[in-house]
Amino acid sequence: MTASSPLSNSVKNMINKVKKLLGIGPKNPGTKIIINCEKLERRVALLEEGRLEEYSIERTTNRNIVGSVFKGRVKNIEHGLKAMFVDIGSDKNAFLHFWDALPAALDSGIEQIRRTDGETKKSAKKITAKDIPDIYPVGAEVVVQVTKGPISTKGPRITTNISLAGRYLVLMPFNDQFGISRKIDEPKERARLRKILQELEVPEGMGIIIRTVGEGQRARYFVRDLGLLLEQWNEIAEKMKTENAPACLFQEPDLVDRTVRDFLTDEIGGVICDDADAVERMKDLVGQISRRSRGRISHYAEHTPIFEKFNIQKQIEDAFHRQVWLPCGGYIVIDETEALIAIDVNSGRNKGGKDLDKTILSTNLEAADEIARQLRLRNIGGLIICDFIDMKNRKDQQQVFARMKQHLKRDKAKTHVLPLSALGLMEMTRQRAQESLSDSIFDTCPYCGGKGIVKSTMSLSVELQRKLHTIMRKYQDTIHEIRIIVAPALLNRLRTEDEELLIEIERKYAGRLTFRSDPAFHQEKFVIQDAQTETELTA
Repeated sequence: MTASSPLSNSVKNMINKVKKLLGIGPKNPGTKIIINCEKLERRVALLEEGRLEEYSIERTTNRNIVGSVFKGRVKNIEHGLKAMFVDIGSDKNAFLHFWDALPAALDSGIEQIRRTDGETKKSAKKITAKDIPDIYPVGAEVVVQVTKGPISTKGPRITTNISLAGRYLVLMPFNDQFGISRKIDEPKERARLRKILQELEVPEGMGIIIRTVGEGQRARYFVRDLGLLLEQWNEIAEKMKTENAPACLFQEPDLVDRTVRDFLTDEIGGVICDDADAVERMKDLVGQISRRSRGRISHYAEHTPIFEKFNIQKQIEDAFHRQVWLPCGGYIVIDETEALIAIDVNSGRNKGGKDLDKTILSTNLEAADEIARQLRLRNIGGLIICDFIDMKNRKDQQQVFARMKQHLKRDKAKTHVLPLSALGLMEMTRQRAQESLSDSIFDTCPYCGGKGIVKSTMSLSVELQRKLHTIMRKYQDTIHEIRIIVAPALLNRLRTEDEELLIEIERKYAGRLTFRSDPAFHQEKFVIQDAQTETELTA
C-alpha cells in the first residue's frame, strides 16, 4: 500500500475504535462545529451526525457584551426597586440590583471545596442590601460585569461579582471560594479534581471553579489555564487604575473565540471554518492550552458556501418556522409573546395504530426532543409553557418529563422544568442572557405592527359604513357630496358585494358618495373627505 493509497473502511473503523479505547482523539467524530465568517456576520453551527443542534450568530454592529467588564458610574439609586442604575457607556444605563452588589456567592451548580484544613479566617462584618447605597452612593465608580445584555427597551443587567471564564477554569478575583461543577458526578473524578484544585497556586483572596469540560483533563492544563486567566485579570486591574468611568476594561471574546473556548471539547470531532485568518487565530488560542487540539481545526476552501455544503442552511430555514414538523407526522407550534413562550403539541398526520395511548406518547416524546432543541436553536428564554397532548397514564407523563429533563441537561443556559400539571401543561424557565435569535434577525412588520394579522375587508366595510352614517347625519345640511379614499382590496369589496348598502346610505341622507382607491394606502386605512374642499371629515 502506497502512502497516498486510501485506507479501507474496515481498517479506518478499527483504528478509530482503538483510538477511542485509548482515549486518543475525539469521543464523537461525527460531531462538528461549522463556522461561517462574513463581513457583517459570523455564524456558528454545531452538527451531530449532520443534524443541526446548536446555532449562533453575531453581527459586527451588535457585539455581545455579556461577560464584558466595565468601570461604571452610579447615576441614580431607586430604593423602591432596591437597585441602582449605572452608566457603563452603553445607550441605556445598566441595572444593578442590590443583591448583585453583595459579596459573591457560589452558584447552586457548584460544590464548594475547602482549600485547607487549618483555622478559618475571622469573618468580616456581614454586608446586607441596606448597606449598598452607602458603599456605592450616586457618582461613585464601580467595577461591574454584564450578566444579561440589553433586551427590547431594557438596558443591560450587571453584577459586581466578577468572574473570568477560561477553557477549564473560572477565575473569581473578588471571591476566595473554590468549587467543582456538580455536572461532574463521578466520585473518583471529583476526588482527583479536588486534589488538583488544592495544589493550584491561586493568589490570596481569589477563587476558582473547575468547569464541566475539565473532567478527565490533566493537571498541567489547569495550570496553563490559570496562568492565562491571571494574566487577563492583571491587565484588567491595570486598566481599573488608569481608565476613567465609563470605560470597558475587558471585552468578552467574539463568537468564534467563545465557540472554541466553550465547545471544543473531547466530545467534538472537529472545527471547520471558511476564513483562513479565523482558523489561525483559533489554533493559536487552543494551542496555549492543548497543542494536540490544533489538529482538529481545519480551513474550508471550496467554492460551495460552507453552510450549503453541510446542509445547514436548509435546516435553519426548516427549524425557524412557526410550525415545526416531527418525524412521526405530528408538529409543534411556537409563539413568542412579551411575557412568555407558548408551545403547542399536535398529533397532525400521526394517526398511529390501534393503541391511541402509544401514539400520543410517541408524539409527545418526539415533541420533548424537538422543544429542547428549538429552545437552544432560537435562544429563547423566560417563562415557557408547553401544552402536550393529554395523557391519561401517569407513567407516560413521567416519561415525557424525564425525556425533557434529559435533553435540557446539555443546554448551556440555566433551565428549570416542572412535571406536567393536571391540565397537561409543562412549565419551565430558561435563562435569558440576550435577545432571542428572531429578535436579532427580524424587525417588527411595519404593515401589521407585529400582530401578524390585518382586518378583513368585511370588517373594514362595516366600520366604513358605520362612520358614513355618523358623518352624513352630522353634515347632511351643508355637505352633499362625500369622497372616500380606500385601499384597492376594500374598494373591490364595496363594488362587488356592498354596493346596494351604499346606495341605501345615499338615499337616506340625500347625499352622493364617490370612491377612489389609492394603492399606497394601508389595507386598514380609509379617508372621508368633503368632495369640494377636500377637507377630511371626522365623526
